[in-house]
Amino acid sequence: MNTSTGGLISMHDGSVKTSMHVPASALVYEEVRNQIVSLSLVPETTLVRAELAESFNVSQSPVREAILRLEQDGLVVSYPQSRTVVTKIDVARIREEHFLRVAAECEVVRQLAEAKESPAVVKAKGIVKMQEALVGDIEQIDLFKQLDETFHAALFNGVNQSNLHLQITARSGHLARVRTLDLPRAGKMVSVLEGHKAIIDAVQSGDGALASLEMRRHLSGTMERLPQIIEENKTLFS
Repeated sequence: MNTSTGGLISMHDGSVKTSMHVPASALVYEEVRNQIVSLSLVPETTLVRAELAESFNVSQSPVREAILRLEQDGLVVSYPQSRTVVTKIDVARIREEHFLRVAAECEVVRQLAEAKESPAVVKAKGIVKMQEALVGDIEQIDLFKQLDETFHAALFNGVNQSNLHLQITARSGHLARVRTLDLPRAGKMVSVLEGHKAIIDAVQSGDGALASLEMRRHLSGTMERLPQIIEENKTLFS
C-alpha cells in the first residue's frame, strides 16, 4: 500500500522548532522515526521529500539528512526522483536487534546488581509505580510504552552507558515495530510490569546472575510470540 504524508504530524504549530543544541534534521528524524515505530506510518508508505519539508516547514536539506539516518536504521529505502518508502518489518533484523539488546541489557543489570546501591534503581522503581497506575487502561498505552522506554534508559544511565542505549535504540526499529504490534495484547501490560518488578528485585538482592536471568525473561516475551504476530500481520512483514 502506497500513501503520501497525509498522516504525518509535525511539531505543534506545523513547524519544526530548532534550538541551539538540536538541529532541524534531528527533530525531523525523531518525529518521522516515532511515527514509523508506532506504525502511524505503515510499511510501504511513500514519503515525498518536498511534502515532508512543507509539512515540517523546513528546507529539504534537513529532510535529506533525516532520511539518510532513517536509511541507516533500516526503516526507509530511497529511490530516484526523491521518493522514499517505509520498509517492511524484516524478521532477520528483528532477531539481530533482539540479540544485541539482550546482550547489552543483561550486562547492564548484572553490573547494577553488583553495585548494589544506585540512584538509577530508585528512579526505575518510581517509573514502575507510574506504570502500575496505567495497567489495564488501553487509552494510556502510549504513555505506558514511553515509561517502558524510560525504565530501560534509566538502567543504562545507572552504569554510565546512556550513549550505548541511544545507539541500540536507533538500531532497533524493526524490533520496536513488533513490540508496538504486541503491546495492545490482553495481559501484555501486566507482564511488562511484572518483568520490571522482577528485574528490580533481583538487582536489589545483589544477585547479578538472577538480574540477568530476569532481564532475559523480560525481553523474550515478544520474540516467543513472533510467529503469531507475523501470522496476524502478514502485510507488514517482508
